Amino acid sequence: MATIGERVLSVRKRRGLSQAELAALSGVSASLIRKLEQGSRKDVRLETVRKLAVALRVPTTSLISERDSDQADEATVDLWGAVRQALHGVAGLPDEPPTMEGVRSVLAASMPLWKNDHYSELAAVLPPLLRDADALVDVDRSARGLRSRLLHLTGWLLTQTRQYEAAETALRRGLDDADNPLEAAAIVNTHCWLLLRQGELEQTRQMASRWADDVEPRVSRATPNELSAWGWMLLRTSAAAARDNRPGEAEDAIRLARAAAVAMGREMAPAEDFLRTFGPVTVAMKRAENAMIEDRPDKVLQLSQHIPTAGLLPTSNNRNRHMLDVADAHRRSREYGEAFEILQQIRRDSPEWIVNQRYARDILQGIIGKRRTLTADMRDMADFVRLEY
Repeated sequence: MATIGERVLSVRKRRGLSQAELAALSGVSASLIRKLEQGSRKDVRLETVRKLAVALRVPTTSLISERDSDQADEATVDLWGAVRQALHGVAGLPDEPPTMEGVRSVLAASMPLWKNDHYSELAAVLPPLLRDADALVDVDRSARGLRSRLLHLTGWLLTQTRQYEAAETALRRGLDDADNPLEAAAIVNTHCWLLLRQGELEQTRQMASRWADDVEPRVSRATPNELSAWGWMLLRTSAAAARDNRPGEAEDAIRLARAAAVAMGREMAPAEDFLRTFGPVTVAMKRAENAMIEDRPDKVLQLSQHIPTAGLLPTSNNRNRHMLDVADAHRRSREYGEAFEILQQIRRDSPEWIVNQRYARDILQGIIGKRRTLTADMRDMADFVRLEY
């Protein structure tokens, strides 16, 4: 199977472009293009592949030969070892039989940990909770819906920490347990996010589009949960299309998502299931994300002026991702101080989240790469996010 560098080389030659000309057209450095084509660099980000695809006038998927190699580092893998064991049913048996009320109450009490990205605490809480949920379902099949919700959250968390194989297991198990179509759609939404992070753009587009058709409600009578399910499928469709250099499809899907958000009227953030959070703010953030994918930092900064980053908001993951887009837009506009301050703010608010973000490391690398000397804060941030420089 051809590598991404071999595919770039092949298409570049067919287009009659030199490496320098492709660099000028795409905004990707000639040095990186050379390393890709020589095979000495393979861990390029999906957004970079898209820039090359736009310049070469091909779909992004035509250049991708393997899944995204952005996997968890050794420290992260070690932290979640017990969770992965519990997920595969090798965590042992509980000391006493669990109860439905007991498992439900522990899960409810853990919600602040999920919402506020307290990963290390969740790593300790999840193994016994997963074990108890399995034991409960063994004696009471009506508990499958409760286990489905726990597995969904676990899959979301494992995706967040780049443990993609384990995340796939959790989400597929959760989907098997789902007891209604809207619960299933919420899990599929997270599965689409997992596929996006792996670079599986065509599979994401097909899955999200099919589910968007399946769950599309009659808007005038739709419930908030129905609008959320439909809106998120459209946002995933748009995200995959934008990354695959299909701007028309991306815009059509996000326009429909905006219609769902308008029908919602405001941002819905249910305390009992924060992963279903959806509304005008969420759609606005995803619209800005598409603009960043399309290499429009000016548009990102323009849109961000009307997007709140405090108060009643989407999930911290979506908020922080949006803030990274704004930071990158500032960096590309050579506003390095503003970009670095946003990174600092995310670190203050969500330290365990940012350390898992390759995007944050790339932004920081772009900032410090323009300086002859680093400030103490920059060196500290580079160490914190495990930047190799």
